[in-house]
Amino acid sequence: MTLKITFELKDDDLDHFVKQMRKAQASVRSADDEEIIEAAREVLADARSKVLPEYIAARMQSLDTLINILEDAEWPLEDSERRDILGGLAYFSDPEDIIPDHIPGLGFLDDAIVLELIFRDLRHPIQAYQDYVAFRASAAIHYPTDDGAARADRIARRREELLDRSRRRRDRDAT
Repeated sequence: MTLKITFELKDDDLDHFVKQMRKAQASVRSADDEEIIEAAREVLADARSKVLPEYIAARMQSLDTLINILEDAEWPLEDSERRDILGGLAYFSDPEDIIPDHIPGLGFLDDAIVLELIFRDLRHPIQAYQDYVAFRASAAIHYPTDDGAARADRIARRREELLDRSRRRRDRDAT
């Protein structure tokens, strides 16, 4: 037997989640990025060992993208984007956040909501990064006659195109 529950979060509700994420971010200002990322990896491994509701499990998959974008030396993040992602990972890593993680079925619901908010806010740079990763991975297949320098140049040009696209879309959304 299954039970479907639907609810709507208003702007004030979402603001509460953002404030909690900012609080978690402020509490780890002294921690370095690697500590936050490692803590998120540990909680993610624990979460993946559990049976999670579909909505939560889908958001957990997005954590890999957030971690990869932080660690990819070839992908330049703006400081504000980096802070937002690290704040979300810090929130996710806190087992005693709004809904404590140990509560079966619901413990990661608030974490999934925070991850959704990050993906909405950073949708353009995240999409650009995902496109970049796909292009970089396929460059050797699609351009087999390129030597290493030519391939690196082609990848760098594509990265710049994607970064420009991301900024244009962000600026368009801001107006």
